[in-house]
Amino acid sequence: MSKRPRTLDSFFSPPPTKKSRVQEDGDSTQVAKGRSATSTESSKHSTYPFAVPHLPPEISDILNFAPSEEGRIINDQPDLDLLYFQPYIPKNIEKSLFEFLRSELFFYRVKYNIKRGPVETQINTPRYTTVFGVDDTSRFNENGEVVDAATGKPAVGKNAYTCKPRPLPQCLAMLKTLTENATGCTFNFALVNYYASGNDSISYHSDDERFLGSLPAIASFSLGAKRDFLLRHKKTPAGDPSESKPMKLPLASGDMILMRGKTQSCWEHSIPKRKGGEADKGRINITFRRNMTKAGTANYHRYNVGHGGVFKWDDRKREMVPWERN
Repeated sequence: MSKRPRTLDSFFSPPPTKKSRVQEDGDSTQVAKGRSATSTESSKHSTYPFAVPHLPPEISDILNFAPSEEGRIINDQPDLDLLYFQPYIPKNIEKSLFEFLRSELFFYRVKYNIKRGPVETQINTPRYTTVFGVDDTSRFNENGEVVDAATGKPAVGKNAYTCKPRPLPQCLAMLKTLTENATGCTFNFALVNYYASGNDSISYHSDDERFLGSLPAIASFSLGAKRDFLLRHKKTPAGDPSESKPMKLPLASGDMILMRGKTQSCWEHSIPKRKGGEADKGRINITFRRNMTKAGTANYHRYNVGHGGVFKWDDRKREMVPWERN
């Protein structure tokens, strides 16, 4: 084992070169030379309901060779800028990675209220969600505490967080760094959605919140069941055909699509419902993004963690079930 000190903040430092073999956890970043995490290691933090095991060597060793294929540029529509990897995750581990993440991560089924005029409505999120990361204003110190990125002092008073940011576990942090290496982008957040069946969906939306900056880059991974990914241009004065004729990308397990440039400001995307077939086998979507502000961190926690109970995959029942501390 390496004797080098383990620190949380180091996983937000600049990533190594693309050809480096990377191993990360919520406490550290290491460039591994032929050494993989053992199955007994895990990522732990005070905000985690339970520890998340590190990726087993049979997955992490092969993942170091991602992307499996070079990305294909798609920019033949107005204001569209995509980089499409088919696949990004090597085919001989994409199923194992999907099953590992589904089994080992903790999820939430978030409910929240929105107001449309005088009417308040409760929204039940139509998928399982979880989120990790902290925005650019802060970092995690060696004790796992959130501190100011510049001063290293805890955020207190009006600068304090209204939620409890949590670092990326090793299984996501490793993939984040490899994605940064392949794309040249920098990320500090991971949002994970689990679509349990074809009834789980996400409606048309854009990830164009101000806390992501003016031209955000978002890397979106698919694992598990193939699902259609629809994109349509937002309304334009000229009424471009891309508004009414959505582009459809059949995202397969292991695929990754990088949305960048004006894509978020000018386009919307969705995962529509699908009945039966492969969609009912479950799908995980991981999006890496860079959040600039504390308000963004609070936003992600409200809509991806909320105040409900924790869910964990039950392999015997083959479904997500409420998790209770022993």
